[in-house]
Amino acid sequence: MPVPEQRYAWVVVWAAFFCLAVIFGVAYSFAAFFESFAAQFSAQRADVAAVFGLTGLLCFVLGAAGGMLADRFGPRRVCGAGMLCIAAGLVATSLAQTLAAVYLCYGVGVGLGMALVYSPSIACVQPWFGRRRGLAAGIASAGIGAGTLVVPLIAASAIAWLDWRQALRLLALGVLGLGLGAATLLRRAPPDPDPATGSAPGASLRQALHSRAFWWLYLATVAAGPTMFIPFAHASAAARDLGVGEARAVGLVGLIGIGSLLGRLAIGALADRIGRRLTLVLMQAAMGASYLLWAAADGYSALALFALGFGLSYGGIVALLPAICMDLFGGRAVTSIIGTLYTGAALGNLVGPVMAGAVFDRSGSYAPVIWCCIALSALATLAASRLLGAAPRR
Repeated sequence: MPVPEQRYAWVVVWAAFFCLAVIFGVAYSFAAFFESFAAQFSAQRADVAAVFGLTGLLCFVLGAAGGMLADRFGPRRVCGAGMLCIAAGLVATSLAQTLAAVYLCYGVGVGLGMALVYSPSIACVQPWFGRRRGLAAGIASAGIGAGTLVVPLIAASAIAWLDWRQALRLLALGVLGLGLGAATLLRRAPPDPDPATGSAPGASLRQALHSRAFWWLYLATVAAGPTMFIPFAHASAAARDLGVGEARAVGLVGLIGIGSLLGRLAIGALADRIGRRLTLVLMQAAMGASYLLWAAADGYSALALFALGFGLSYGGIVALLPAICMDLFGGRAVTSIIGTLYTGAALGNLVGPVMAGAVFDRSGSYAPVIWCCIALSALATLAASRLLGAAPRR
């Protein structure tokens, strides 16, 4: 039987929860600022969406470096530096006079800060757990869903009450208070906390990169990238096109957050029972299927169902990836491995929202984007299925 997890393990889980809630709440609040940026700087949708794409690109590309830094200096220092970077980026964006300045301050500043927080915080959880690794990863990553649900609504209310510049400064205060406080609670697991888990003792990053399992997982991450990030930048805009009011349009991001919360908690626990890799395959297929609801949407109700269904599968996928990395490669360099895996999402995060905006600007419709995402989800499902027979790297 696995050795029971140490008590501080659950402190780490909840610290990671709040770290992720803060950084993704800020990132996905972009939906609330979308129209303000477009109106303030007279920009098209593709140009504004590129800010969100740049943020994600840097988050995921530099996530590998963030993971390596955390392996060397510990998650507390690296995540704390990331929170400071995000707060500075938000304050600087509030002073921006051009869209180029928004690219630099929000895109680069927030993206760099997220890179220093995301991989180190989520990977910090995995080595503390064995038998309940899926549940622990699900709870920690549920912070992404909680942040996605709460923070965009706070941002939208602040914009209506104050203005978009003051709203950004309010978010910066939240990052410094809640985010920085949570980062100080992160701690590395003691060596070999659970030697009876059945996981591999631990592969180095170099060894993981020579594994076929890593590259199948990487292909699944690359293929799923556009499908995972387009709704955060464009679902609210699609709702406005159908005549949905501003509050309910922005609220679709909150519904994605609700679905994501359910997915991370329920799917993470389910995966511990039926197998994490099989669950990943099912979630990849479900995410593609959810886009059929967007394709058929003619009003708010259908888009709301899409947001919930998409959030459920998206949340499950994000909760499973770190746990699967730990299952396959062990804890020796898990933060670096997870950070490197997340570089696969970088291209989709940048190209997906930008190309979706460009397609809409040219055609006036999101239909080609939707069917492309369904095809990419099919490819991601196929790649994930190749992991079912993969043995841990020992």
